[in-house]
Amino acid sequence: MLPQITVCTCTYKRPEMLEKLLKALDAQDCANIADFRVNVVDNDCEESAREVIGDLINTVSYKLHYFVEPVTNIARARNVAVNNVSTEFLVFIDDDEFPDKDWLKNMYQSCISYDADGVLGPVVPHFEDGAPQWLVKSGLCQRKRFNTGTNLKNTVFMRTGNVLFRRSVFKDSDMVFDEQFGLSGGEDTDFFGKALKREYKFIWCDEGVVYETVPPNRFKRRYHLQRALLRGTLNAKRISLFSSSVLKSFTAFTLYSITLPLLYIAGHHHFMNYLVKSFDHIGLILGTLGINTIKDRSFIKE
Repeated sequence: MLPQITVCTCTYKRPEMLEKLLKALDAQDCANIADFRVNVVDNDCEESAREVIGDLINTVSYKLHYFVEPVTNIARARNVAVNNVSTEFLVFIDDDEFPDKDWLKNMYQSCISYDADGVLGPVVPHFEDGAPQWLVKSGLCQRKRFNTGTNLKNTVFMRTGNVLFRRSVFKDSDMVFDEQFGLSGGEDTDFFGKALKREYKFIWCDEGVVYETVPPNRFKRRYHLQRALLRGTLNAKRISLFSSSVLKSFTAFTLYSITLPLLYIAGHHHFMNYLVKSFDHIGLILGTLGINTIKDRSFIKE
């Protein structure tokens, strides 16, 4: 018997991207590795993904299941996905991503080879036509990568955009995605924090590649600055005002502010890279003071 895997994706009003993902999953090379099925959780009360599911459910080679969580809350949607998994393994991939054809095979093999409870892989930006060169060169859409087998112990590098879990990770009743983070984001960081406290083992698979579509709304400078403020605010929830992290952020913000004019002369991509880092730090500082400049993630959908 081949091991069973459920691929989970939560979607919200992105039917075109969802369709691209589901078609890419149909091209997975899983020979002698795993039989898989797909759970789609539509977090839109208007069920904007239903038509896509209807078009593909009888044409893809895998079993495709559709669920609706009408309350807009990403944590609730993730919990619905997990609660409808009966297989030994489950994977999360975002609806704006699409995988390499060997993605699932590589993620599963790494989990077995390293006897891990979970495996995370790289999310590589895929720029749509018209992406400004300052954005491509800045590296703002790049995420840190590690050697395969690296044991991850810092939630800063852990997210649900590309992760395989053993179903047993969710066996305890409190191992759920916390709904209080459902609008602001950070539910995945909170979840991994709880998992690490239970000494679950998460490793990196650098061959488990997925690509994240970078759409035109993310070509805007404002998007990256708002996202940095939100990221800083979320990080502030885990630290106190009188901590070394706040001191480091204050020092970094001061230094970046002084050097920004020189960076602007050096190149706009350098300038934006460090301006975004400055917003990360000021977001953290403001967050520890109880000032939330970004209330939710609605700007991501604009």
